[in-house]
Amino acid sequence: MNKNIIIGVDIGGTTVKIGILQSTGEIIEKWEIETTKSNDGKIVIDQIWSSVLAKLTTLELDTNDVLGIGIGAPGFIDGENGYVYEAVNIGWKEFNLRDYMTSKTGLPVYVENDANIAALGENWLGAGHKAKDVIAVTLGTGVGGGIIAKGKILNGINGTAGEIGHIIVDPNGYACNCGRTGCLETIASATGVVRQAMKIIENKPSSPLALQYAQNGKITSKLIFDLAKQGDKDCNHIIDYTANTLGMALANLAVTINPSMILIGGGMSNAGEQLLQPIKDSFTKYALRRTSEACEIKIAELGNDAGIIGAAYLVQQNLA
Repeated sequence: MNKNIIIGVDIGGTTVKIGILQSTGEIIEKWEIETTKSNDGKIVIDQIWSSVLAKLTTLELDTNDVLGIGIGAPGFIDGENGYVYEAVNIGWKEFNLRDYMTSKTGLPVYVENDANIAALGENWLGAGHKAKDVIAVTLGTGVGGGIIAKGKILNGINGTAGEIGHIIVDPNGYACNCGRTGCLETIASATGVVRQAMKIIENKPSSPLALQYAQNGKITSKLIFDLAKQGDKDCNHIIDYTANTLGMALANLAVTINPSMILIGGGMSNAGEQLLQPIKDSFTKYALRRTSEACEIKIAELGNDAGIIGAAYLVQQNLA
């Protein structure tokens, strides 16, 4: 086989998604391993490479067939140098991930923040259709974000550009994991949505939400969307408030970036139009008209594959 395959790696706090891809982004093989955090998190890199070597052998390939390795990792990252300032979920601090992986593999290695590579992947082969100016939002446990301007990811001076989840939307709101109060992800994440539901349960012990909580012992964002579909007013209020807050934050961000597209991904995006339409309504309400008229808001398409596809794009882009 010609030297035209790329290794894409998407490191999460619980699992690592790995893919062997064609240089065109087509996935040849994909799999997951557990994220091991011992030895300051460095052992996970050794395990990733061992897993890749085993898979290459199974596919009758070797490292001579590999163009390079793209890695998405959580935390604050200097994409230009592949340097991780800090990744709390993994245990990395002041860690040169690129140099470590290059020394292990002898291959070109390129590193970006995990939300950024998801944005790159989604824009390359997903809903973005190679737009030049894009905001990508991931609604999961937290709120992740990636911003593409003139076709390139924005990193900023020290890797914190695009941290959409940490736009402050309510100075009197909930405490955020970042140490501040009222960040977007305290409201617009799955965690934030469930927190809103728990407040209602506390205040309305006989509500449908409270009855579901008593029955199941937990509340999920999916349950909230399901109850809203059935006409539950409290759950519809949660969705409206969440979408209104997110739409306002995106409207303010859009004035800065002036994107042609905003992509909504992550687990909560599975709600589809039930979430998308109120976000669109809020965005239109708050955005500068000229900004909103030029911007399309869509649900992302690649799901969990966005990261490994974006990692492959990172390699392709750097070797072009």
